Amino acid sequence: MRAITISSPGDPEVLQVTDEPTPELAADEVLVRVHAAGVNRADLLQRRGFYDPPPGATLIPGLEVSGTIEKLGADVTGWSVGDRVAALLSGGGYAESVPVPAGQLLPVPDDFDLTEAAALPEVLSTVWSNIVGRGQVKAGEWLLVHGGGSGIGTAAIQIARHLGVKIVVTVGSDRKAEFCRSLGADAVINYREEDFVERVREICTHDDGSTGADVILDIIGAKYLERNIKALNTDGRLVIIGMQGGTKTEINLGWLMQPRKSVSATTLRARPKEQKIAIVAEVAEQLWPAVISGDIRPIIHESMPLAEAVRAHQTLEDGANIGKVLLIVDEEGAQP
Repeated sequence: MRAITISSPGDPEVLQVTDEPTPELAADEVLVRVHAAGVNRADLLQRRGFYDPPPGATLIPGLEVSGTIEKLGADVTGWSVGDRVAALLSGGGYAESVPVPAGQLLPVPDDFDLTEAAALPEVLSTVWSNIVGRGQVKAGEWLLVHGGGSGIGTAAIQIARHLGVKIVVTVGSDRKAEFCRSLGADAVINYREEDFVERVREICTHDDGSTGADVILDIIGAKYLERNIKALNTDGRLVIIGMQGGTKTEINLGWLMQPRKSVSATTLRARPKEQKIAIVAEVAEQLWPAVISGDIRPIIHESMPLAEAVRAHQTLEDGANIGKVLLIVDEEGAQP
């Protein structure tokens, strides 16, 4: 099968199209014929040698796909060959076929665009498991999300709106600011022009007179840690899911203790299979009906052929995208 592999850690040019053996199938897995694969910043980190796959996972990048089931494992029930699906992966999405635990599948109706479905599993699972699972955000609270124009950010805006959560996002351009407002963001901060801490405390006000975000979903890491903590309300929760701004810094624990603020950090890819299956089940129950109805929609910047994986990575690194970048693996696979 055709796949994108990484010849050695480095720039996008190390991505290459190779011929790889079709993966073997475990009893609890299905083999998905990939139509489209989402491109995520985790893939960029893996390419650069900074984010190894979890033990036992393939070295082929790609954490989410859409496609059709072409083979069932011996213990799989409830699915049939030919079913259209979207899937959360530990890797292997940049390929013509990928094995997926059956519990990590989401059904794609015949009248839903199969290409667009590839833009959803990773972002929905990431946002849901972190703002609800770890952040414990509640209706009426304020959520701050950095990178509002990203795949994570555009999904977070829509999920927040769906949950009745007020959301403010940071962006780097007026174009992204306008788009985030059109999606339903309550407030948008251009971090190139304004100090987001000061603006968050002006925007996120509470009936008891306190100010600040109740939950922050952060993709930056060390560079923003001190300012994120200062932007939190009393009892606020900071959830770090990215390291674009580095991994090491120093904080004053007093900033956390007296106002009872908390900091947690996590990745989705390294979680045990059982946890991923549980997260996908929650997404299927809590968010997928809103996706099918159109209340939550995939935001796609550009789709390009699998062979253009280098350009796909360059597009994400340039940072001009709004929403997801997709690789099309099998054009015919989009037909119902």
